[in-house]
Amino acid sequence: MKKALIICIAFFATAMLQAQDAKNLLKEVSAKAKSYDNITIDFKYNLNNSKENVNQETRGDVTLQGDKYVLNMLGTTRVFDGKNIYTVVPEDEEVTISKYNPLDDKEITPSKMLTFYEKGYNYKMDIEQNIKGRKIQFIKLIPIDPKAEIKDILLGIDVQTKHIYKLIQTDANGTKYTLTVNSFKTNQPVSKTLFTFDEAKYKKDGYYINRI
Repeated sequence: MKKALIICIAFFATAMLQAQDAKNLLKEVSAKAKSYDNITIDFKYNLNNSKENVNQETRGDVTLQGDKYVLNMLGTTRVFDGKNIYTVVPEDEEVTISKYNPLDDKEITPSKMLTFYEKGYNYKMDIEQNIKGRKIQFIKLIPIDPKAEIKDILLGIDVQTKHIYKLIQTDANGTKYTLTVNSFKTNQPVSKTLFTFDEAKYKKDGYYINRI
């Protein structure tokens, strides 16, 4: 009985230490991300659901500056200027403008992709991998909310740079989203108008402006 109690205490002590190690590493990642004036990420994105026989892969890039971002993916450009989200679809010659509501923002949006883990998750250290000579430490995040659509997230962190290398999100329905960073550039020359939407330009080019 005493031996079982000792094993139980040791198990929980190890779990607590792992949680603290994970918390400390995530703090370093967050602090590093916030120290940059801007960040440009080129990435590979994969959506997989084996039950539905769905496997889609694409590439994209995003430039972040504070909460503002410009995301290019699947032939669509999304611009967030801090107040509104502008989704530009050249194929349809259409722009959708929607007002940003932080209360509705429950997904891992570009604005939060480097800091989303700061609230709402329990975490612990997971596997460590050597990927092309880089030491990648994975941390497993589990939502505190039992009703969350996300089952868990594996966050792969480059131990040397403290940059996020990979994010693997698994939903309750089994759908897995994997984002792998191909390049991570910081403090690049950025145009002052990069996050400014020029509505007059798109109207002139014949785009339909849809406000929701």
